[in-house]
Amino acid sequence: MILVTGGAGLVGNELITQLLADGKKVRAIYNKTALQNFQSADLEQYQCNILDVLGLEEAMIGIEQIYHCAAIVTFNPKRRDEMFRINIEGTANIVNTALDAGVKKMVHVSSVSALGRIRKDVLINETMNWSEETSNSRYGQSKYLSEMQVWRGIGEGLDAVIVNPVIILGGGDWNGGSSQIFKSVYNEFPWYAEGSTGFVDVRDVVKAMIQLMNSSVSAERFIISAENRTYADVFTLIAKSFGKKPPYRKVTPLLSDIVWRLEAIKSFFTRKDPLLTKETAATAMAKVKFDNSKLNKFLPDFKYITIEDSVRDTCSLLQQKLNSN
Repeated sequence: MILVTGGAGLVGNELITQLLADGKKVRAIYNKTALQNFQSADLEQYQCNILDVLGLEEAMIGIEQIYHCAAIVTFNPKRRDEMFRINIEGTANIVNTALDAGVKKMVHVSSVSALGRIRKDVLINETMNWSEETSNSRYGQSKYLSEMQVWRGIGEGLDAVIVNPVIILGGGDWNGGSSQIFKSVYNEFPWYAEGSTGFVDVRDVVKAMIQLMNSSVSAERFIISAENRTYADVFTLIAKSFGKKPPYRKVTPLLSDIVWRLEAIKSFFTRKDPLLTKETAATAMAKVKFDNSKLNKFLPDFKYITIEDSVRDTCSLLQQKLNSN
């Protein structure tokens, strides 16, 4: 039996899909809303908050492998404490109960944010870590500290691997997470940032996770990135796939500073997460490149889906969802 946390998210959903297709038996933890997309006798859904240690102990019964995908991704300063509890304390609880239950192996989904990605003219690799100087993101800090819990577990005898995906492309809920960029381009949002980063298809993230789980690899972390691209390049690909007008106005640093401050004021009155924060504005302007070579050293036959194919497939899936609503 395989345990999956965060099954409702983009990665967790695709992971469950691939595991069930491989004939695996899966127990998926959910907090509030049960998973709606699956009709399989091999999927058992279990309601549990990862801050509930007793609930996790019950969820671990009979489990041999764990994929820990659950996390809060937010750049809203008002949700920082909540994010730290879920991402750090929640991961500590998963590690502790896995050790007590004698789980054979765990794959932990982190983020390249944990590497400290604001580094000028430096190719980012797995030897790097978050610091105040190399990151503006408290989300990145939370993921770095959650990784420390996994490394502690490894030191106490848990076989585990950490994956650090870049921006993940996939047909999830485009009202949240990385899929929001597709909604923005679909609605012909005219602005684009001059920064660059890594992009990867969600199917490849999951494929890498499963191959690492089924390998002898342990006590390692891996950047999962297909290609380094500019935001403008990827936004243009998305626009063409949707048949929409590509973004055509470049965001300057001054304009970026103005917009995130206006969004902060708006958020104060609406009580909703701001569309842009100081952290996300700085990230969008940064020119970042990731070294993805380590994964291929451990999985030499691993091949990535091209960004062009990923964008085309994702846009097609999202278009089908729109047409069915």
